[in-house]
Amino acid sequence: MSAENVRVFHVSDLHFGRPAVPAQIEAIEAAIQDEKFDVVAVSGDLSQRSRSGEFQRASVFLRDAGKVSQTIVVPGNHDVAWWHAPLGLGDRSKIYATYREFVSPELEPALYVPGAAFVGLNTSHGITRRTLTWNLRDLSIIGDLKKKQFEYAATAFSRAKKTDARVIVMHHNPVKGELSQRHGLKRTKTILGTFAEMGVDLILCGHDHQESVHFIEHTRKGTVIATAGTVSSRSRGGRPSSVNVIDIRPDEIEVHTRVWSRDARNFVAGPHRCFKR
Repeated sequence: MSAENVRVFHVSDLHFGRPAVPAQIEAIEAAIQDEKFDVVAVSGDLSQRSRSGEFQRASVFLRDAGKVSQTIVVPGNHDVAWWHAPLGLGDRSKIYATYREFVSPELEPALYVPGAAFVGLNTSHGITRRTLTWNLRDLSIIGDLKKKQFEYAATAFSRAKKTDARVIVMHHNPVKGELSQRHGLKRTKTILGTFAEMGVDLILCGHDHQESVHFIEHTRKGTVIATAGTVSSRSRGGRPSSVNVIDIRPDEIEVHTRVWSRDARNFVAGPHRCFKR
């Protein structure tokens, strides 16, 4: 790894369990071992039903990735056993217990590599009063961030070099999905504004099950938002599964989307965008 270039493999919504596609998982695992990325970032939904067996398979995936790359992972809404404490009624420690046991004890990890600082934020809190909507389909689906989480991120970034890229890893998408026409997070305008004030260069997320890359302009700077599509049979609108490969350089951020090809039985080059830092 050089301080001039940080190469990141970004994957989301693996959904180990029934929706997982073994051929796709095998292709991803092979790419990680062959290309030896500086960082492998997993932005949530490692499981389908927050079951031990699903998390055990996810732990093997992360263990093997960790042999050749630094890793950072955060939970998604499918990784939260919300039924143990709906609306805060019950033992909230139980909703993350299986994730903590098999995947990571940290829900909001920080990772520092030469050239970039990665801060994980947990947007998946189960069913809370803050995430309730009039749509019953939103139960346990909507993400949220609280003031103390922004304070944590600012403190974590303050430990990095001023020239390092600042990267947020979280599950829920802060930009409306093209097909779903839905934001994954509540209060997205406020959240993106806070990230801008914090000097965030890049947000890695998932949840929407459709790949997308956006550039959000602010008065001070811009923020790149890379949303990885799902790696499972649950892709939105029949679109192929996808992952992102991102090059972070001192002067630019380059996002390459790789999409699943049934003919090649591998992830092949897809859309590509480059942004000035």
